[in-house]
Amino acid sequence: MTASNASAGEEPEHLTDPQQCPGQVDPLAALRTPYDPPWDVYLTGTVFLDIIFTGLDSAPVRGTESWARGMGSSPGGVANMATALARLGLRTSLAAAFGDDHYGEYCWDALAQGEGIDLSPSRTVPGWHSPVTVSMAYEGERTMISHGHEPPPEEPAPDCPPRARAAVASLTPGKRAPWIAQAASEGTRIFADVGWDDTGTWDLAGLADLAHCEAFLPNAEEAMRYTGAGCPRAAAHALTEFVPLAVVTLGAEGAYAVDRRTGEAAEVPAIAVEALDPTGAGDVFVAGFVTGTLAGWPLADRLAFAGLTAALSVQEFGGSLSAPGWSEIGAWWRRVQSVEGQDPAALHRYAFLEHLVPEEQVSPWPLRRAVPTIGFRRSA
Repeated sequence: MTASNASAGEEPEHLTDPQQCPGQVDPLAALRTPYDPPWDVYLTGTVFLDIIFTGLDSAPVRGTESWARGMGSSPGGVANMATALARLGLRTSLAAAFGDDHYGEYCWDALAQGEGIDLSPSRTVPGWHSPVTVSMAYEGERTMISHGHEPPPEEPAPDCPPRARAAVASLTPGKRAPWIAQAASEGTRIFADVGWDDTGTWDLAGLADLAHCEAFLPNAEEAMRYTGAGCPRAAAHALTEFVPLAVVTLGAEGAYAVDRRTGEAAEVPAIAVEALDPTGAGDVFVAGFVTGTLAGWPLADRLAFAGLTAALSVQEFGGSLSAPGWSEIGAWWRRVQSVEGQDPAALHRYAFLEHLVPEEQVSPWPLRRAVPTIGFRRSA
C-alpha cells in the first residue's frame, strides 16, 4: 500500500488550514467529561522560525548561486509537535519563549490564531532575537542552517505545567526537567523522545526523567545504543525494564512497540511514499501515537496511525506546514480504497479509520498545503 501524492513534484498551492476545515475530528469526543483536565497535551521547548526553500535540483555547490522554485515560512522547533497534535484534534497547550521581533510575532500568531494552540503559559522576551532555521529540501533530503542567541535564563512556567491528559517531553542525557516529575505527579501521562547523545555514553541511567514516563519513543539506532541490544526489537523489550511502553521507529521498515503492562507487542510496516522533505516527520509520528493512546486504541492501530500521519507529512515540504489534519487522513483513506489491486490485508490494517474520518470528503485529492510567507500586508 502506498500514500503517494500525484502532484509530488508540483509546488504547493493555497488550501484553507485543516484545523479550520469542515470535517475536523475530535478523537477523544467519546471520552470527554466535565471533570477532564483543560488540555489534552502540554509541551514546552524552543520555537524557531523555519524558512524552507523548495524545488532545488541539488545541494548547494560552493562558490555558486542556487535558485529555489519555492519558499515557505512557518513556526518550527517544538512548534512542529504542537501543530501536529492540534491538527489531529487534541487540545494543545505550549509553553515557549518568543522573541519580541517580527519573527516571534509571526510565530505566535500562526500558532495561536492559525492552529488554535493555547499559548497562555508562553511569554514574549524583550530584546531576545527569535531563533531561525533555514532548511533546503532536495532529492528527499534536507540541509539546515540555524542561528539563535543565548536562550532566556528562565523557561516559561517549567515547574508548574497546566493540567493535561498527556505531555510530550524531549529527554536530555544527564539533565532533569523538573516540570516532568511535577506533571507526572498530577496524573499527566508523559511521552518522551530523545536526541542523539553527543557525549557518547548512551547510559539509560542518565535519562533520569524516564522514570516518570509512560512511553519512550527512540529510533532504532538510539534504542540499540542505549540498551546494547543487537536488533531494534530486542532493544524495545529491553527498554520496558525502564518504561512501561517502548516504541522503536524502524525507518523504512515501520515501527515496533512493546507494552510491559499488557504483554502486548505490535509491529506495523511503513507505508511506501515518495519523500520530499522529512522535516518534522518524527514529531508527527509521536503526535499520531499520542492521539491513539489517549483515545484508547489497540497498540497496532496506534502504530499504524502514527506511521500514516508521518508518511503523509513527508510528502509535503516543511515541519509544521506538513503536519496532516483529518481532512488529509480522510482523503488518503478514500483514495487507497479506490485503487485497484490493493492488498486486502493492508486495507484491513487501516480499517479502524472508517469510523474516524469525516463522513464526506471536503477537499479534493491530492490535497495542497498552504505556504505562509512573511512580508505581505493584510488587506484593510
